[in-house]
Amino acid sequence: MIFSRNWLADYVDLPADAVELGRRLTAQGLAVEGMEERGDDLLLDLDVTTNRPDCMNHLGVAREIAVATGAELRPPEALRAGGEGDATDGVSIDGAAGDEHPADAVAVTVEDPADCPRYAARLVRGIRVGPSPDWLVERLASVGLRSINAIVDVTNFVLWETGQPLHAFDLATLAGSEIIVRRGRAGERLTTLDGEERGLDESILVIADRDRAIALAGVMGGLETEVTESTVDILIESAHFDPSRVRSGARTLGMHTDASHRFERGSDPEMCGRAAARAAALMAEIGGGTVAAGAVDVRDDRSWRLAGTLEADRLDAFVGRPIPADEVARALTGLGFALEEIPGGWKVVAPPWRYYDLHPGAGGRGEAGREVYEADLFEEVLRVHGYDDVPSTVPTASGPDAGASPEFDRRLYLRERLAACGLAEAISYGFYGPEADERFPAWGPEDGVIELANPLSALYSLLRRSLVAGLTESASYNLRRGAAAVRLFEVGHLFARSGDGEPRETEAVALVMGGLVGQPWDGPRQLDLFDLKGVVESLVEAFQVGLAFEPAEVRGMVPGTGAFLRVAGKEGDPVGFLGQVDDPEARVELFAAQLETAVLGRVPFAHPVTLPSRFPGIEADLTLTHPREVSWEEIARTVRQGAPEHLVEFGLKDRYEGEGVPDGAVNTTLTFSYVAQDHSLTSEEIQRAQAELARALEERHGWRRSGDG
Repeated sequence: MIFSRNWLADYVDLPADAVELGRRLTAQGLAVEGMEERGDDLLLDLDVTTNRPDCMNHLGVAREIAVATGAELRPPEALRAGGEGDATDGVSIDGAAGDEHPADAVAVTVEDPADCPRYAARLVRGIRVGPSPDWLVERLASVGLRSINAIVDVTNFVLWETGQPLHAFDLATLAGSEIIVRRGRAGERLTTLDGEERGLDESILVIADRDRAIALAGVMGGLETEVTESTVDILIESAHFDPSRVRSGARTLGMHTDASHRFERGSDPEMCGRAAARAAALMAEIGGGTVAAGAVDVRDDRSWRLAGTLEADRLDAFVGRPIPADEVARALTGLGFALEEIPGGWKVVAPPWRYYDLHPGAGGRGEAGREVYEADLFEEVLRVHGYDDVPSTVPTASGPDAGASPEFDRRLYLRERLAACGLAEAISYGFYGPEADERFPAWGPEDGVIELANPLSALYSLLRRSLVAGLTESASYNLRRGAAAVRLFEVGHLFARSGDGEPRETEAVALVMGGLVGQPWDGPRQLDLFDLKGVVESLVEAFQVGLAFEPAEVRGMVPGTGAFLRVAGKEGDPVGFLGQVDDPEARVELFAAQLETAVLGRVPFAHPVTLPSRFPGIEADLTLTHPREVSWEEIARTVRQGAPEHLVEFGLKDRYEGEGVPDGAVNTTLTFSYVAQDHSLTSEEIQRAQAELARALEERHGWRRSGDG
């Protein structure tokens, strides 16, 4: 983008050395890509990034030069925000006279304030449309524009001066003396100033009068209402349009103009009134007309205020050295920020011309109370302060070579352990649809969903609360395409809205498996729930965490197969679940589990090693008759609580229902392994230990007929 040194000098004193000027602008974020002398002027080719529409004009670049050099910024009188803010009626113009108000001459209607949050207008009567003075022709020529006539040239001059696009209508051509900001209509056509007839539709924002569309809002005016040599009265439009709406219309029509370039990136919403006043004053000065007192200013009640807090300690820690408080204040105030000192820092209010840069997520809606990101304030201070004084440090490494990170170590160990169990890692989307969300348990029973503001489709409108939904879809996809079996896992994040409405995030691991495994010669078999449970048990055993399986009806799981996972010995909500996926249409039975990784704790890099005893061990069995509803987890808990001295291992050997077993009961046979480190166990010791276990199991879980004590 080309800027004129002579034009910039109207607003700020420039360094005598052009190279020094280029160096300072480049260091401050406006890279000077070239310089060209043209007569007594020097043209600067600046790389103005997309997020800096405030610097797509000479006054904005002059502001950057002023803060870089410490010089005073000298905007024209009409462009200075006075005590009455930016209300157009509060901007005085020398020569404005008469009792007529622009609202008496034209009625302005905005159908949807979301498309056009503000529409300001000034009226100039009795104008003489003729050639521009030499100074104006030279200014426009320096940025590559040819002179058309004094009125059009003024609108282009103010655009390149302030960054606010303007348009001048011949008032006599407006049907019904009306201005209506609305969407185009199907089949409607408009011939623009370039002579091209363009078809409109409902996606394109237009300026219309009573009868027809007369301009493409934020892009280009119409031929039928252009200013000509016969024009006497002029209506100056100075509006603020929604960036996304202008971008959509310009792309639909295949157009790109100086106006659309700025509107698409977000012009200063509070410049409308001052820019219109500036243009009206120049037109009256050059063309001899009279500016009507006052202005039309149709706007909604939204705020473009962005506030935030800058803490001095956090800034110094970020930079790596202290930044003097007066230097912080000079940099920010010079860039237009308002500061209020508070203990330890400042409250900061950003200028409206930086709204779209400092909070692009607002999308042009002007939501009040949005906060400036602290990192953005750091950047503003640093680019003025200069990066040369920032100490060089070695960046923090990530990945396996990074410093100590329990979360990273745990995640890596999880992946390695599950891969060793024969599972393949999958990565699924972080969002899904309402149907997938309803299929499986949410992360927490009281959690609410977080909806995406701009989903790709209804199938991806929510942030996920379960990893199992994505894994089961991936598993089914592979099975439908001929895979004999699937064994997948994923380590990822879950998102939910807590009871107080605040979003929260946690990490979880999920497993899904199912299908036929094994070779013909060793007897193929179907993966089942116990294969899944074995992997989960192997995982928590590796982390040395006790996990309890609590039979329960789990949403999305086949009744009778589900269980909640809890940390052994702790109360509270479950930390996971497992079961057989309830899908009647599935070709293969799938089994799934999910567990919050935080309960696994740190990776136990130092695994305890116990030397085997040199004395022989003894195995013994015990059969317990108990009600069918007593779970293995309850029996195992009783054994662990009353484990005899030399018991090293126990497990399930057999379960039997049938002849000889009472109705409603089951015989469970447990096997126990005993080993002593210092002697050979005797049969009497084993019998005593077994008798103690049998007594405890009988008392808690043994079968009692109805009516027994």
